[in-house]
Amino acid sequence: MSVEKSLAEANRRLNAAIAVLARKHKGGEMEEFHAANQEVLRLERELAGSRHEPYAVPCDFPVKWDVGAPLPFLLCSDYRTFLTFYVSQREPHWDGTYARVVDPASKAEASLCLVKFHHCASAKLGHPNDEAQRGHPLEGRGLEAYTAQIVRNSPWLAEVAKTNSAHPNDNPALWNSLNHYIFWFHDSTFECLAKSYEIELTVESMPELLSRVQAMLIK
Repeated sequence: MSVEKSLAEANRRLNAAIAVLARKHKGGEMEEFHAANQEVLRLERELAGSRHEPYAVPCDFPVKWDVGAPLPFLLCSDYRTFLTFYVSQREPHWDGTYARVVDPASKAEASLCLVKFHHCASAKLGHPNDEAQRGHPLEGRGLEAYTAQIVRNSPWLAEVAKTNSAHPNDNPALWNSLNHYIFWFHDSTFECLAKSYEIELTVESMPELLSRVQAMLIK
């Protein structure tokens, strides 16, 4: 069976799993949904790769951010790039009847993540939000919401590399060593071109963390 036909069949399976979720559960419905969704994503990536098109694959990123209000901050200079956000925290007594309001100006301690990107050539934070991700060029090519991913066959990386080829001392090997990272947040999307990253998990207020990052930027 061709990849296209396999993907069509996987999408039918996924749609059936979504329909079942709307009915009274008998057990196993969520597991089937996740399995069907992962199969669709796998085939989307395989098809895009065979066509040499851009596609998104999972990034080995160990931290889960808050789905509702991760409130990411991007801080960067010519030589340093940092990303901060609120880490996902499960409230054991949450009954679904209320929403937790997060105020980044609060001085209360919270579980936060600081990501430092190494050899970052470019970074951006903005649209789309999660309601507009279906309009993103990676939709149908492995896009998985609320996760960290790497873009294969990245047109952005190719564009930046081509532009920099005009530099008299351009080193193509440098661009080949970079990854196109993309983090799908609730109200925004973060993307950067960098070689690697390191992670710091911390418990402090967001103003305190941002103050620390500011100090690192101007060192």
